[in-house]
Amino acid sequence: MSLTFTNRTALVTGAGRGIGKAIAETLAKNGVTVICVSKSADSCGATAAAIIAAGGKAKALAVDVADGAAVAKAAEELLKEFPLIDILVNNAGITRDGLLFRMSETDWNDVISTNLSSCFHWTKHLARPMTRARWGRIVNITSVSGIMGNAGQANYSAAKAGMIGLTKSLAREFAGRSITVNAVAPGFIKTDMTTDFVNNPEVSAKILETVPLKRFGEAADIAAATAFLCSEEAGYVTGQVFAVDGGMAM
Repeated sequence: MSLTFTNRTALVTGAGRGIGKAIAETLAKNGVTVICVSKSADSCGATAAAIIAAGGKAKALAVDVADGAAVAKAAEELLKEFPLIDILVNNAGITRDGLLFRMSETDWNDVISTNLSSCFHWTKHLARPMTRARWGRIVNITSVSGIMGNAGQANYSAAKAGMIGLTKSLAREFAGRSITVNAVAPGFIKTDMTTDFVNNPEVSAKILETVPLKRFGEAADIAAATAFLCSEEAGYVTGQVFAVDGGMAM
């Protein structure tokens, strides 16, 4: 089934690498104009350049998504250039792993701000034009850690679980304006963030014991699910969490 997008513009955070990059490229291949956001101008610039080189339409924007004031300013400027950003994919995320008794307050706050509060900031500033247009798609990239929890990731799991609660609440708030809000929960996906354990035979074997499909996922797996939720075809899906995890959380 081909997906339908009609003159849509999307903003994807964390688009400089990994899952975010795959999502941006997949949307662009479907004709969506993509605003690629990351903290690094080089990384989001490279993604936007690759999309343009492939014949797509893209813009790079370097913003620290954890900085609410910076997001507000960026959103204000974007809405002067793009009257409507139809699709918002909140994907940016970091890890600062450690057992609770060893976790610093900074490590806690940095993860909550980048992974969870950023969703609040972007949605607050970009969703109002969606409500006026009576069409919009918001997809939050959470994690199976937000569903199941994970030892050594109290900050990350709390942030990702918070994204699920935010998704469900906003789905109810925005449904009357035909804006859908959903979440995608990746399992163990091969990205820069997971290189250390994917490339460690002993560690990867232990992890794969918990994955019924017995393999790691690809960024393209998450991008495909996200693209569907952003399309016209997903107009009757809202408030849902799609675990793309090889069966871990079933």
